[in-house]
Amino acid sequence: MIVTSIKKLRDPFILLENGIYYAYGTGVGPDNSWDNTRWVCYKNASGSLEGEWTKIDDSYVIYPEDAIKNRWAPEVHKYNGAFYMIASYFSSKTEHRGCSVFKAPSPEGPFEEITNGHITQSDWDCIDGTLYVDKSGQPWMVFVHEWTSTDDKIGRMAVAKLSADLTHFVSEPVELFRADDPEWTDHCVTDGCFLYDSADGGLIMIWSNFDNAHNYCVGIAKSENGKVDGKWVQQSELLFSKEKTGDIYDGGHGMILRDVDGTEYLCLHSPNHPLGEREETPILIPIKEQNGTLVCEF
Repeated sequence: MIVTSIKKLRDPFILLENGIYYAYGTGVGPDNSWDNTRWVCYKNASGSLEGEWTKIDDSYVIYPEDAIKNRWAPEVHKYNGAFYMIASYFSSKTEHRGCSVFKAPSPEGPFEEITNGHITQSDWDCIDGTLYVDKSGQPWMVFVHEWTSTDDKIGRMAVAKLSADLTHFVSEPVELFRADDPEWTDHCVTDGCFLYDSADGGLIMIWSNFDNAHNYCVGIAKSENGKVDGKWVQQSELLFSKEKTGDIYDGGHGMILRDVDGTEYLCLHSPNHPLGEREETPILIPIKEQNGTLVCEF
């Protein structure tokens, strides 16, 4: 396991481009407070995930005027030769959290919003959007419909088809599953979705909630037909939890990356809240495919 040198970063997302690692995430504002969260980016040109990470200036992103708070969970994908950042913020126009898409010519920006405000429903609270491009080349956004705006206060995971330029939805959102579907939780949270195509042609989603011991964790859902808008079944065994690691730290909001040598890692922030001398820190755990699913190599 790699504990990175980045401190106080939630919702980490790592992009590898031309041998350079970029770590995006939810960071702190100028007063070092979570109340004024920022989309932040760190750069590591050492060639190793254990190398030094240097923060890139905040000018890498152009903030929308209405993005007044809850600036959370940026993730950057290379798509059709450009770089697209999907991020969440609370809008002063809609008075809801939502997901937007930003575009830049480089991983270092400047990223500028291309969706004319939130791409998600204006009367929903939505966060943690992620990009998935299916086997036919069709782009989709999977995102969280937060428990704060559902009729029964249970979070959902949803998906909608994206236009080719990623500026708008071309289908209505479809509900994929509920936060309380898996047996390992009785909580209402859906967080941190990320899609992974398995070698056997299947489709896996990792996502976060709290386990029955009230610790933040990462679970696995599988699409029965291998399609993103198909029926999703929850795996009973967690991918990452405090109990599985035997550690004192919980963690979640994960994504999967491949390093320069081809090793795959689960990246998440751990712990979920500061514990002792350790604050929210991106950690990386080697993973492998086994029997049609993913397992961590602790």
